[in-house]
Amino acid sequence: MEAVPATSKLLDAAVDALGGARRENQARMAQAVTKALETQRHLAVQAGTGTGKSLAYLVPAIRHAQATDTTVIVSTATIALQRQLVGRDLPRLADALEPLLERRPTFAIMKGRSNYLCQNKIGVEEPEDTLMDEGDLTWMGRHVARLHEWANDTETGDRDDLEPGVPDLAWRAVSVTARECVGASRCPHGDTCFAEAARKKAHDADVIVTNHALLAIDALSEAQILPEHEVVIIDEAHELDGRITAVATNEIGVTTLTLSANRATKLGAEQRSKELKQVANEWEQEMLDIEAGRITELPEALKSQLEAVRNALWRLKEAIAQSPDGEQTNAPERFAERLALNNHLVDQHDSVVRILEVFEESDPSKHEDVVWVHHDDRRGTHIKVAPLSVAGLLHTRLFGENTCVLTSATLAIGGNFKAMAAAWGMPTGSFDAMDVGSPFDPAKKGILYTPTHLPEPGRDGLDETWLDEIAELILATGGRTLGLFSSKRAAVQAAEAMRTRLPFEVFCQGDDSTSTLIQNFANNHNACLFGTLTLWQGVDVPGPSCSLVIIDRIPFPRPDDPLLQARKIAADAEGRNGFMEVAATHAALLMAQGAGRLLRSVDDRGVVAVLDKRMVEKRYGGFLHSSLPQFWRTSDPATVRGALKRLVAEA
Repeated sequence: MEAVPATSKLLDAAVDALGGARRENQARMAQAVTKALETQRHLAVQAGTGTGKSLAYLVPAIRHAQATDTTVIVSTATIALQRQLVGRDLPRLADALEPLLERRPTFAIMKGRSNYLCQNKIGVEEPEDTLMDEGDLTWMGRHVARLHEWANDTETGDRDDLEPGVPDLAWRAVSVTARECVGASRCPHGDTCFAEAARKKAHDADVIVTNHALLAIDALSEAQILPEHEVVIIDEAHELDGRITAVATNEIGVTTLTLSANRATKLGAEQRSKELKQVANEWEQEMLDIEAGRITELPEALKSQLEAVRNALWRLKEAIAQSPDGEQTNAPERFAERLALNNHLVDQHDSVVRILEVFEESDPSKHEDVVWVHHDDRRGTHIKVAPLSVAGLLHTRLFGENTCVLTSATLAIGGNFKAMAAAWGMPTGSFDAMDVGSPFDPAKKGILYTPTHLPEPGRDGLDETWLDEIAELILATGGRTLGLFSSKRAAVQAAEAMRTRLPFEVFCQGDDSTSTLIQNFANNHNACLFGTLTLWQGVDVPGPSCSLVIIDRIPFPRPDDPLLQARKIAADAEGRNGFMEVAATHAALLMAQGAGRLLRSVDDRGVVAVLDKRMVEKRYGGFLHSSLPQFWRTSDPATVRGALKRLVAEA
């Protein structure tokens, strides 16, 4: 390694340039990351809010990249963090470190190909061609037509630059996956391809920021997606397992099959297209009799229908594979569309094959894949297949080939790193772990309130005693409440009830875009915001606007979640405690994220109220408590209301 300034010197320079103050836990983390990169040993770091963890890994990443002339990959789960790193942190860091290094640090962002508009697909698809049926004409047509107009104006083709956004179904009409892409050399728009331009910009950068999904595609694919690298830093690492699972999940449904058939019709394969539509519709009719959820047995009639879909896909693929003489020269866009659709049909065919293979075993419940049926009012019925675990994939394809640093504010579930390490496929002893803490003091800044006088949560929504408790807590706080609910039904019920009982504005997820609701909540110091899963992890509102976080119940997985239930059953079958390994760990991670919404700056104070007395009365309560910030705890309603009223008086 070439002589470069020590991490401590670079970090001090960065902190000074950014107008900050030295944070001991940030410095400890930066030194640990530096050691991990130098010794090529994996590291897991829990770093609480306020640590400044992005700086603590970016400084060692830049130092390592320049000293070794290699590229460091930084992967995040959310778009918000990617934007923060590329739009704010890295530009300011490059300015601060440039005087101390031989050259200015370079960085870029890389996203999956499907995040960029495909000029070839735009060229061969008219807006009306992508419409599914008459009921969707207005809804889909408006969005797709707008995308065609935007295609003439955009310089990046990046979906994130489109404001406001469009539904996924509309975006898929103008984009392609990596498998569908025909390649720049064979595409008539290869020279101006938005995705290729982004990849070229990222080549040879010191730091490349990407997302967990693209990281997974790079790790699982035989093709090289990301530039050559040996170091990966994974922020928001608590989401790695879920994002990798999503990438490794396939699905097949009548909507996508019909869209494929429509595309093939325009390439002259009318007969085979008609055949695919027919078998797809027959298959869907058979599927309507199958209850939603995991299937471990495949009825013979459904098996026959799936085989018919598989065969029809292959015959359609063969029908469009051969292009007419001269098409590549005379109609290059049509030729490129033929190649793209060929790849797409192969993907769909392979998805059906993967599903059928599960049921070739004598006991499909022991297969490494899980299959389930999902019914959707808009998208129709479809079958999904996902790996029972991605630990083996991660162990071999990611951690076996790179030095990895994993960090998040919530990694020590149950007070240690065992649960996360198991999900990642990292055996004990194969990595180092540390909790650098937080500059906040949760025991002095926050209260964890668990009212034991309320009944246990039931399945019939929130009863009056719960609604009364919520209203009294919010009144004591003067609004300023983030309500995190385990279901949309509960969030809407609570919002409607509070609007009739309280003098404060109550925002509810679904009333507007999530980002707009969060902004309105932050700007109105007496408002409340109620919502579900995305708010448990996506709200960063420092200051008095968020002085009370209400969690309605312990967020165990739904009994009808096929994948998590399959993992629980598998753990039990192997003699482990499936409830603790899967259900309790899932709940603990979400609760840690939810409770983390309270203290977002050193001056914040407030209460996290968990309205589920099982936290106190059940044996697993200790596991959940050890996963949360160590707030001062009480079950006395008078104590907590008094504390909230004092906060209001002092504000």
